[in-house]
Formats: sequence, structure tokens, C-alpha cells
Amino acid sequence: MTELEQLILKTQEQALAEIQEIQDEQGFESAKAKFIGRKGALTALMSQMGSVPNQDKPAVGKMMNAAKQAIQKALDEQALKIKEQKEVQDALDLSLPGRKPKVGHKHPVSHVMDAAVAIFRRMGFIVADGPDIDTVWNNFDALNAPLDHPSRSPEDNFYFNLERGDDYLDRNTLLLRSQTSDVQIRTMMAQKPPVRIICPGRCYRRDTPDATHGMSFHQIEGLYVDKDVSLADLKGVLATFAREMFGDKTKIRFRPHHFPFTEPSVEADASCFICGGEGCRICKGSGWLEIGGAGIVNPAVFENVGYDPEEVSGFAFGLGIERLAMIRYSINDLRLLYDNDIRFLHQF
Repeated sequence: MTELEQLILKTQEQALAEIQEIQDEQGFESAKAKFIGRKGALTALMSQMGSVPNQDKPAVGKMMNAAKQAIQKALDEQALKIKEQKEVQDALDLSLPGRKPKVGHKHPVSHVMDAAVAIFRRMGFIVADGPDIDTVWNNFDALNAPLDHPSRSPEDNFYFNLERGDDYLDRNTLLLRSQTSDVQIRTMMAQKPPVRIICPGRCYRRDTPDATHGMSFHQIEGLYVDKDVSLADLKGVLATFAREMFGDKTKIRFRPHHFPFTEPSVEADASCFICGGEGCRICKGSGWLEIGGAGIVNPAVFENVGYDPEEVSGFAFGLGIERLAMIRYSINDLRLLYDNDIRFLHQF
């Protein structure tokens, strides 16, 4: 490599390095004049071409042109970058006050779910979880639901593969769970008593959405299995929950009901925390608010999971999270919780 070629490469490297540091139009014009202007460094090197031997002139000339093009390209790119930065700076008014970033918060359903879980945890319950897609056995059969029970109907559930010939009564058929009770079955089949769990999660039923129903909703179910568990234990747990969720003066009452998986079965009501039990619009004048179903676990359920009903007893309960949220926040239409209306959600 000739001495002139070395100078050309050195000049190119120096130019490209200095061009990267240019911050404004004045620096751009200065660099352009310094390297490829009429009195620039590369222009001065061109004047030495006459001293290059004839056989080397093509190679040196090619290198000279390549260096000039590289410097010019770097100048053009830096000029564009400087222009874009200037446009951004011109668009930014530093005299304006800063904008406070918007911070989100929990959805009311999530807030009530977390509050309910925290209350039951303080009473010694452990959170158990399970899949949203489960078998007919876990969702119905093990829970002592008769084969002709209306809750099994395809019109009320989201079964899989029925169009391919699967039988919705077959214990292995899959469906979107209609209750979180399937987690209770899974837990009992996996461990021996005592069992003290809560099962929060999403459920699915083929309901037409209205003010009190939806095709997807949340439940928190509880199960306590041990020796000599009674309705008194159940009432104590639900009374403690109601007082912490709705206020210290809240009371609990049981009304007889029927569920296949509990015997005896009850509907649990909490005294209206708005009117103190005197009757108002929220409780429809009754002074009571329904919060969920409960009861003593049916011995048939224990037999299905391998427990001895002569040795253990237990209670189970199920509470609708959306229902609790509607009661707690005086919401009159469940659909408001899922309309994604920021104006509504900001209230919570």
C-alpha cells in the first residue's frame, strides 16, 4: 500500500469518527468543509495524484472516490439525525407542566376476590386451584349429581366434542367447569383428611347475560373435612366472613335448601348492611341478602373420593364473587362489571 493510500484511509477513519460526534448544523458544515470542501483534507490528497505511478493510479483513484462517498454518506445520515432531533425539540414545550401518569387499580371483582381469600386464610383455609376444563366425573359424578339432574344439560354447559359423538353423561367427557367444586374433588382424591381449603376461580354456564347472570363468572368455594364437623362450625365460619366483608353488625341466617352434594343443605343470607335489617331497596325490603349455598357434605361424595363417612364429616359452601361485589358496592346490574367502562370502574 502506497503512502497516499494510507493517508486516504487515515483521513476517512478520522472523518467518520468526527461526523458521529456532530450535534448541530454548525458542526455539520464545519466537518463537511474540513474533509471534502474545496480546502478539505481529502481534496488536498487528490492534488497528490500526479505523483502516483501510472500503474497505481486506478487503484488509488478508486480508493479516493470510495472514501469521498463514505464521508458524504456519513454526513447525510448525520444531517438527517440532527434534523429529526431538532423537530422533536421544537415540538416539546419545556415550559408546560408535567403530566401525571395514570395509575390503574384492581377491578372490583379482583378486589372482592382478594379480600375474600384473605378473610378465609385468616381462619386457616388454604387456597387450592384446578383447571377450567375438567371431566364430567369431577364436575358432576363425584359430587353426587344424578344423571337426569338439569344442571348436566348441554343447554346449560359448555361440553367439548359432542359433535364428534362424545356422550355428555360419560365420566371422561370434558367441559368448562360450571362450579369450582371440582377442585374440592381433586383435593380430596389427592390427600387424606383433615382438609381445609378454599377454591377461588372462574366458572362457565350457558346463561343469557342479564342484570344478575353471565356466561362467565367467579366463585369462591370452601371445604372443611375432619372429625365431628357440624352446621354450627359452618355458620361460625360464614358469620365471621360476613362480618369482615360487610361490617361488624352483620348477621347470618340459614334457609333449608337442596343440593346433591350436601345433606342437609342451606341457603346462607347475610343481614343487609345498608339498612341494618330494616328493609331497603338493596335487600328488596326483606332485610337480608343472599350470599351463597352451603351444607354438610353428602356421605356419597365422601365414598366417591375414598373417604369413610363413618370416620369424617365436613361442610362445603359456595359464594359468587360478582354477587358479593354487587352487594358490597351497591351495584344493580352485573353487566356493568364487564362493560369495560372506565367511568364506571373509576368509582372503585
